[in-house]
Amino acid sequence: MAASVRSVDRALDILLSFTQEKTVLSLTEIADEVGMSKSTVHRLLGTLENKRFLIKNTVTGKYHLGFRFLEMASQVLEDASEQWALPYLRHLSAECGETVDFAVMDGDHVIYLQVVESNQRVKIAAAIGQRLPAFCTASGKAFLAFLPEEHARTILSKGLTRYTEKTQTSVEELYEDLNETRRRGFAISNQEYERDINAVAAPILAADGYPIAAIAIVGPSYRLPQERMVEMGHAIQSTIQTITREVGLTALSVMVPRNGS
Repeated sequence: MAASVRSVDRALDILLSFTQEKTVLSLTEIADEVGMSKSTVHRLLGTLENKRFLIKNTVTGKYHLGFRFLEMASQVLEDASEQWALPYLRHLSAECGETVDFAVMDGDHVIYLQVVESNQRVKIAAAIGQRLPAFCTASGKAFLAFLPEEHARTILSKGLTRYTEKTQTSVEELYEDLNETRRRGFAISNQEYERDINAVAAPILAADGYPIAAIAIVGPSYRLPQERMVEMGHAIQSTIQTITREVGLTALSVMVPRNGS
């Protein structure tokens, strides 16, 4: 390995020695952590400090990560915040053959940020930026089932408008539906907002279990009967597991901030 490449590798090892459990380290602790001599570590620390990747406390002599990481992270998040979900949505749409959308909570409604339309001749798709009531849409019920109870009750107290003959307007019955949603991990809307349109959705949960976004599959009811919606619900859950693993809960929580009631 060339000397320059070795130095880069060692510098990265030093940076990676800082974790959530070890946010502040001394030169000796870093040297022990990465298995290098103190002289080598001291030289590399000087370079990382000059480039603002590390900051040295002049009183304790210990190091912590520098503000350069915040600058770089903000660039990554700015580029990713609008587009990061699209590859996952496209893959899911291709897998299931239906329209897939990505929504966040907006008061007592959900708002759709990304929509990938199916290639079917007959297809259903919300418009990007469209707001729909939470209590009778699959995406909205995916949120309501996992929100803190007080938050969900505040939303439902604003009233349940009947949109179709299948809209649930009984709070008690809706709570039973939300309990079932929480048990199985995904919500189902059977022509509750629009006739002949079904949807299934699952929430993306933060580390503390708070729903920060929802992914839904929507289509005509004749293509999405109950049995198929259950299958699609599991497919959405699998996609969310992949997102959680590849994107990470910390990044998701920053890119998809929580929306209040």
